[in-house]
Amino acid sequence: MEQPTPNKGKGQTKLKDLAVVTLLSDMVRAKEYETLLKLNDIPAVIKEHVDARGESQGMAIMVPEDYLDEAHVVIESQDAYDDFYDYAFEEEDDADFDADFLDDEY
Repeated sequence: MEQPTPNKGKGQTKLKDLAVVTLLSDMVRAKEYETLLKLNDIPAVIKEHVDARGESQGMAIMVPEDYLDEAHVVIESQDAYDDFYDYAFEEEDDADFDADFLDDEY
């Protein structure tokens, strides 16, 4: 009888089989992206990205290659959502409301 092999399919993936989705300089944001991807059933890990000189270039969000396109869509969608709300609240803060406008003259 054949024993099932672990790591078959899209299960546990070795680091060398992962692709970088994005690079971030902020660990908090990297954790947010990792959580976002996992909530969308995309396995993700954070790995420090080091250049050829051994200097840290930030945090790399990595996913299995099979999930790379889907991960890009999820992250871009979240960024667009964040940008929309940043813009909406910025416009609200910039609005110059005239207190007299709200007073009743009756």
